[in-house]
Amino acid sequence: MKKIVTLALLLTSVILSAQTNLQWRGENRTGIYNETGLLKSWPANGPELLWHFDGLGEGHSSVSIANNKIYLTGMTDSTGIIYVLDVNGKLLKKKAYGTEWHENYNGSRGTVTVNNGKIYLISGMGGLYCFDENSLDILWQKNVKKDFNSENIKWGINESPLIVGEKIIFTPGGKEHNVVALNKNDGKLIWSCSGEGDLSAYCSPLYVGNQQVPQIVTMTADHIIGVDIATGKKLWSYENKNRHSVHANTPVYADNMLLCTSGYGKGSVMLRLKDGGRSIEKVWESIELDSRIGAMVKIGDYAYGSGDANRYWFCVNWQTGEQTYKDNSLPIGVVIADDGMLYCYSDRGDMALVKATPEKFDLISRFKITMGTEQHWAHPVIYNGVLYVRHGNTLMAYKVK
Repeated sequence: MKKIVTLALLLTSVILSAQTNLQWRGENRTGIYNETGLLKSWPANGPELLWHFDGLGEGHSSVSIANNKIYLTGMTDSTGIIYVLDVNGKLLKKKAYGTEWHENYNGSRGTVTVNNGKIYLISGMGGLYCFDENSLDILWQKNVKKDFNSENIKWGINESPLIVGEKIIFTPGGKEHNVVALNKNDGKLIWSCSGEGDLSAYCSPLYVGNQQVPQIVTMTADHIIGVDIATGKKLWSYENKNRHSVHANTPVYADNMLLCTSGYGKGSVMLRLKDGGRSIEKVWESIELDSRIGAMVKIGDYAYGSGDANRYWFCVNWQTGEQTYKDNSLPIGVVIADDGMLYCYSDRGDMALVKATPEKFDLISRFKITMGTEQHWAHPVIYNGVLYVRHGNTLMAYKVK
């Protein structure tokens, strides 16, 4: 009987693992990956490289994982291609989907979202695609610029669509159709919010479901806005400008508060949701904490991340914004977290393991990412004890458990 119970538990564990759905910055867009038993230090040359896949083409999009399959995109000769790999790095399928962004910092941008047998993707050119997960047939598609009377932005649209229930939500950035919700099965419009009429701003939206009014929070060119997910009504907005209208970091939400971080001279602002989510108030702000595309993570009572113009790694008190450290021993970059550790991927190609403690930037291990091409911008992903790092043309899988 004991063996049967043990086997059942193991099978349950495998099934749950297979059902894990990792989208942009994890299951809930927090940048926190919920695994245990990971390595607390690495060898000098880094953890074991299990495999690498070359030939993705140009791009900065990150990995999504669903049903033990890896999904990501790249660009070859201005054509966007979606790739499906197994967890051993074998190519299962690929398909061209249309023209990708090739005017500057070329390549695919937004991470795909996988949901209930379908894959959703927004290209840098503004194509919205819904694919069948198994065949990669296109089930429906939209032209974001034409269908929602919007325009592209300086560095190409960069957004990972958000799925909540039957809705797919994204930000065309039109005057009328600023943020929209479509039916995820057929692409028909459910609601449209005019927001503040700003252009989109490279930000993937966040769902805040534990308020009296469940809502979508995102950043547009000049504002942070909250939108009622049921009706599309704008609930609140907060003016939030920087030099280039770039707000690429998804807000971080906890304790009724939203940490919204941008670069290009803006920094971070903490907003508190009030009146069941119908209004907001500013709690604190920090000009120094100016991450441009590297995001932030919250662990306990502290938030961690790097600056941009301020080329330091920071830890701040979540409630007050008070800095507990700033450190420049590692170049700035992207941060995710798992099992009490920060995984910091610098814009110079360093992959670092840092203990998540507010006392100091406790850098334990680091190694260089030497494979791949162009910018070190894609956000890493952790799944079943494996760290996935995309560097342009190459995806690498490192054993970290």
